[in-house]
Amino acid sequence: MMRRIVVCLDVDGGRVVKGVRFESLRDIGDPAELAERYEAQGADEIVFLDISASADGRATLLDTARRTAERLFVPLTIGGGIRSVDDIARTLRAGADKVSINSAAVTRPALLTEAARQFGSQCVVASIDAKDGQVYTHGGRTPTTLDAIEWARTCVEHGAGEILLTSIERDGSREGYDLELTRAIAASVSVPVVASGGAGNPQHVADVLADADAALVAGIVHDGITTVGEIKATVTRAGIPCRL
Repeated sequence: MMRRIVVCLDVDGGRVVKGVRFESLRDIGDPAELAERYEAQGADEIVFLDISASADGRATLLDTARRTAERLFVPLTIGGGIRSVDDIARTLRAGADKVSINSAAVTRPALLTEAARQFGSQCVVASIDAKDGQVYTHGGRTPTTLDAIEWARTCVEHGAGEILLTSIERDGSREGYDLELTRAIAASVSVPVVASGGAGNPQHVADVLADADAALVAGIVHDGITTVGEIKATVTRAGIPCRL
């Protein structure tokens, strides 16, 4: 199976921001311009995450999504503050191909089922933020009693067509992905797993793609440490198939 490189744009107030372990945010640039840049570099998908998730933030993000989708040819996933089937419908109408759901799914797993039935499981992404193997919600601020591996299975049982796994400890650290947890979840579910949190160089991406179906990157491309093309070249040299 071809592995995917996904570029994540954390959006707050219409701007892309980046931090470390979900904190110390700094401005990176305009979401639409960055999405186009990364598509040109070879990104297989783009993810917009609304990190403010307020009503105003949601409206701003959807407006940004519309103007981006008009120019973007690769799939676009949008997440953050998705709480209902109506939210999902609005997000898809704005141009998203997939919708990422985190906190609302923990509160009411049936939302995943309802979304899959109405829109198809292929556009339902269960986003899991994990720390020490435990699921956190509300942007990594609120711990739950859920085990990340068991919760991933539950999400798939409820209709999720993809898992987006973010390691809170590794997010923005550039120390490499949580390979152990990624491997365990990938072996436990029948849907694609996207690994997120910790990419510091192209080799880290190649390492996680030994188990994950896709790797999400952000800071290392935002800061010009590497490019999507350089990442794909490293992945290919490691014998892992990806679209060049």
